[in-house]
Amino acid sequence: MKNRLPHPQAVLWDMDGTMIDQTEAIIRCYADVVTHMGYERPDPHIIRRSLGGPMPSTMALFIDSTRLEEACQAFRAHFPKMMYEGLIILPGTIELLKLFADADIPQAIFTNKHGDTARAVSKHTGFSKYTTACIGNSDTNWHKPQAELTQHVLQKIGADKTGAIMIGDSPTDVETASNAGIPCYCVATGAHSKSELAEAGATAAFDSLLDFKRCLSL
Repeated sequence: MKNRLPHPQAVLWDMDGTMIDQTEAIIRCYADVVTHMGYERPDPHIIRRSLGGPMPSTMALFIDSTRLEEACQAFRAHFPKMMYEGLIILPGTIELLKLFADADIPQAIFTNKHGDTARAVSKHTGFSKYTTACIGNSDTNWHKPQAELTQHVLQKIGADKTGAIMIGDSPTDVETASNAGIPCYCVATGAHSKSELAEAGATAAFDSLLDFKRCLSL
């Protein structure tokens, strides 16, 4: 990118596919729950492409609506037992977190991952040292891409949408940012390519967080 990106006033981070790759454990957990309930083993590609939305939305692709709540409860109980297996902190994550923190830019993680799980991962990876808040699914009455959730997260870190940015990896993140009226910078480190993210309306799309970092005016 020829021009440097503007200095952000607040940074809202997506987690899965953006900061971490936890896909191995997530796919295994869906498979365990779905097959244990007597259904056919889910297609890993379908799971991967659905990540970014709420967990019940992915589960509904494989489970009848009459048993959906049972399946979601089983997932929440099972996932903590395996959630650190194969977990990868994506390159550039810690560097960017520290860069923003050193510049006194407030940061928050907000995700459709269950809130307690997201905070456990944030603590395990060291992200919590640099972020003011980590908000997940079930922490509020909203979920991404609802604008009310984004506004709530901004308020939690003492910021408003002026100068705020979102960093994500999926069309859900793009829609979330668009609904809130803030730019969304995407990385193709999840299930979606740069061209898919650009087509979804990302402000800009990068191969990695390291590439994004090189374009920042910090």
